[in-house]
Amino acid sequence: YCAHAPVQACVAWYGRLAGTAGAVDPVTGWLAAALCGGLLGFAPFNRPVARLFLGDVGSLPIGLLTAYLLYRLAGTGAFAAALILPLYHVADATITLLRRLLRGEKVWEAHRSHFYQQATTNGFSVMAVVGRVALLNLALAAIAGASLLWPALPVQFACLAAAALLTGLLLRRFATGPRHG
Repeated sequence: YCAHAPVQACVAWYGRLAGTAGAVDPVTGWLAAALCGGLLGFAPFNRPVARLFLGDVGSLPIGLLTAYLLYRLAGTGAFAAALILPLYHVADATITLLRRLLRGEKVWEAHRSHFYQQATTNGFSVMAVVGRVALLNLALAAIAGASLLWPALPVQFACLAAAALLTGLLLRRFATGPRHG
């Protein structure tokens, strides 16, 4: 399954809402709507077991569009929301890369070191992993929404801390396996 599709759909949805509310320019809002529509159309074919794969040729443009939408969101002053929305995926990729570098691995070679991959090795089913990441992304979207509604600096820090805590808890759970009993 495409591990990044939920966050990209979420960013696209937020971008479309921001465009509708006038927080970003209309072109950015429509770009977000188009991306969201494309991801929703792709989703039924990408559920486990995936019948359609984007590969690098498909996922790179989607990732670049997502990064652009996050950049536009941050440019409106919603920096915390732009950090919160992709937090799980950024944290997983960053920590995995740093751990591989510290172990002296060739980071350009294929691997199964990501936390979501470790989760299946540690006893989670693919659907359990997808479900937990989806739930976390919904929570991150709600926290990002709170950061947009209440732009005071203490609220921004509280939102970032809550998002980091939830993300860290899920990464830890994936690394240690499901609870038994």
